[in-house]
Amino acid sequence: MEEQIKKETNGTQMEEKEIEDTQLNDDRDSNSQTEVAPALIAHHPFDQSVAVAVGSELRVFNLIKNCSVSLADESLEMLHRDSIRAVRFSEKGKLLVSAGDDKLVKIWSTETWQCLSTVNSEKRVSAVAVSKDEQYVCFADKFGVVWIVDLVGVAENQHVSNKKAVALFGHYCSIITSLEFSPDGRFIVSADRDFKIRVSVFPKNPLKGAHEIQSFCLGHSEFVSCLTFVHNSNLPKGFLVSGSGDSNVCLWDVTSGSLLCTTDVGKEASLSEESHPAVTDLCGAANGSLVAVAIQSLQGILLLSCDLAAGRLSTLKVVLVPGETFIPTRLGMALSGDLWMITGASNLSGSKASSFARIRVLSGLNKTVSESDLEPKVLEDQEIPGGEQLLEKLQGSISVESAIFSAAADAVNAAMSNLLRKKQYSYEKREFRKKTRNDKKNKH
Repeated sequence: MEEQIKKETNGTQMEEKEIEDTQLNDDRDSNSQTEVAPALIAHHPFDQSVAVAVGSELRVFNLIKNCSVSLADESLEMLHRDSIRAVRFSEKGKLLVSAGDDKLVKIWSTETWQCLSTVNSEKRVSAVAVSKDEQYVCFADKFGVVWIVDLVGVAENQHVSNKKAVALFGHYCSIITSLEFSPDGRFIVSADRDFKIRVSVFPKNPLKGAHEIQSFCLGHSEFVSCLTFVHNSNLPKGFLVSGSGDSNVCLWDVTSGSLLCTTDVGKEASLSEESHPAVTDLCGAANGSLVAVAIQSLQGILLLSCDLAAGRLSTLKVVLVPGETFIPTRLGMALSGDLWMITGASNLSGSKASSFARIRVLSGLNKTVSESDLEPKVLEDQEIPGGEQLLEKLQGSISVESAIFSAAADAVNAAMSNLLRKKQYSYEKREFRKKTRNDKKNKH
């Protein structure tokens, strides 16, 4: 009997050890995948400059003076020391904000390119937004909290080193993937990994928190990856456009939370061999008539026509990038109608080019949007604004083989899926994770 009990005990211990080893391997793989960071691009609202983030590097090119920009940072935290996950210009173009895995939010003046303030975050930053009046910077972390910083003193181009963020609201431990202010500034919209889009009333005194929820936009069946607004002079409040891991792009009325239209962009782009390729980024034209969509595995972009009067989205065409494997990781729309696209990644293991970027520009999107007369053109390197001088600054001088672009796209897709898609665990794994939770360890 004792021998039988001993065998059963040993068997149970071996089984738990196997589960533990599997769990540790899964966590190790998970951590290695999430370290891969996609290349990012942001375009100045008045076509004055372009900013690119690759890993911890922030690169800026002045389109007016046709020269590269030297960033000046007098803070104790010089530049970024880990992957940048968010970079964007303010709507008036006076500020550039960058943030990421080093838990730093940096606010830059686009006039002097000085770092006006460095704000410390408690967790890694996943998204940023700037209020319409440029008085506040909001940022979200991977723990599901949206923070806010007031820019008093910063607006006068004064370096302020002691700015502290206060909590605005939270998403209850769900990674926040995107933040946007509505065109009229009334709402701040946040999206998360748990399929939710929350529309919050932006209060008169936001440093005391945003406690009023206007609506929830519910309808996606996977993580919401990106948000943008489309609007024009006839509809200044605009509509919200969202992209998701369920391969759908949705159009919303944020005041009521009503779903106006849904488009399966994976199907529209003929990516039927994949089950629900995720939407990786969205970008709307200045007049609200067009939305560009970046999708996993699509070597180009999908263009959607937006009829604001009818509240409808419809497919215009797929524009492929010729000559190379180019799957955009981020998009940026110029006032001129040019669409700036970037692909690339940092922290790629087993590659000679562990950090790289490639920029392409699509022109011809400022015409009347209809299938018959829209003839977008992918510009050659010498044709883009800034030409080869811009590319040398923003891309770097590394010559990258086409195979590496494909490997980078796969790595970025795997990292996004690993981070944002909900994992399914067996009963044994769930029980093991409960036993080894950090909070339980700390209690003992």
